[in-house]
Amino acid sequence: MSDRDIDPGERRAVGPGLNGTPADGRPVRKDEVEIPERGIYVESWLPERRSRRRPLVLIHGELGGSWLWERYLRYFAGRGWEGHAINLRNHYWSATADPQGLSIETYLDDTVAALERIGPNAVAVGHGMGGLLALKAAAERVRVAGLVLLDGELPAGLRTPARVHELRDIPPAYGRDFLGWETLPEKLQRENRDLSLDDVLRIQHLLGQRPRESGRARAEMLAGVRVEPVLLDGVPVLVIGSGIDGSESALASERLADWLGAEHEVFGAHSHYGLVLGEESFRQVAERIRLFLESHRI
Repeated sequence: MSDRDIDPGERRAVGPGLNGTPADGRPVRKDEVEIPERGIYVESWLPERRSRRRPLVLIHGELGGSWLWERYLRYFAGRGWEGHAINLRNHYWSATADPQGLSIETYLDDTVAALERIGPNAVAVGHGMGGLLALKAAAERVRVAGLVLLDGELPAGLRTPARVHELRDIPPAYGRDFLGWETLPEKLQRENRDLSLDDVLRIQHLLGQRPRESGRARAEMLAGVRVEPVLLDGVPVLVIGSGIDGSESALASERLADWLGAEHEVFGAHSHYGLVLGEESFRQVAERIRLFLESHRI
């Protein structure tokens, strides 16, 4: 596991002996899953008692990590669901690797390994690039009980392929500046009004300053990753988007939901990161996901 970009006090102790009680849920305990052959660390939050509900496997996007899902992990464990947040290779607590040697296929293999280890029949929940990984894994590689895509990146069937010069401009490895997060926190907070200033500072810190995301993976994503949606027949799918009606992200989520024949919801006052870790905004989304899980008895 790598401590890169983590303050000494940032890493949390984990283990079955640590118990906590959310303000509005059941007691939870923390655990961990390691997949040493892939250098993957999975952060797990578990209900005090096991239930028949399907485990949730949470997959982050660019420069993310299990930190992205902390509020979801607490929320769902407090209501009886196991939550397992993967750290893809070279992200957060997982093993260090040269980002130039990583690709969408690498990340897909990491995702499949985690789903198979946590499964069978887990629910895959993905954010951004993690949504695309969850979608392709569920369609082609591993059986899931349900699929939730939060501002998921579009597959090739819905994406206009990037132009050659756009792909050429992607550096071999990039950091938060490439995503527009290397600026004044106050400016970011104005642009993401569902995030508190503390939320913004935490995201900036945990995205890190070093160029450690794979440019090759981003180029492959923008060029178009093929997914066969027919292979998801029978799998309940929920697509959630951020942004007001007519915004790029809202339209993208609508197209993806139509393409998949999925349930769909747009949160017009939410930002991309606000869907998952806004101090207040995350709860509305988590409750919509809970409704989806309960309605399908998963």
